[in-house]
Amino acid sequence: MRVSNMTFKEGHEFKVRVKPNEDSNSFAINIGHDAENIAMHFNPRFECGSDENTIVYNSVSGGSWGDELRESNFPFQRGEECKFYINFNNEQFFIKLPDGSMISFPNRLGDVKYKFFDVSGDARIVGIKIK
Repeated sequence: MRVSNMTFKEGHEFKVRVKPNEDSNSFAINIGHDAENIAMHFNPRFECGSDENTIVYNSVSGGSWGDELRESNFPFQRGEECKFYINFNNEQFFIKLPDGSMISFPNRLGDVKYKFFDVSGDARIVGIKIK
């Protein structure tokens, strides 16, 4: 699923409901300006390469990936719907995970408004809401 003309800006809360497939290896949610400029790549990995039950974060600027960050708290289950919340400012993204824990990721592009949202991988979007 790709949305290219939404408005997600500082002060908004982005609620995502997703259901990973029963045999999911990973899924990704990207927020940014376009596919070549992604401020936040959020990638829960059940089993993908050498990663198991790990969330990988990254960004893309001008088509070039940055350094990956990893989070070992993994509150996702294959086949189970979950929801999480994202908000941000010009310095950080803040993600409230399904278990209620909070994590942050640097807003490497430093902008306060994004218009691109993309979901890929082994999951189905149940709902999205920006308020």
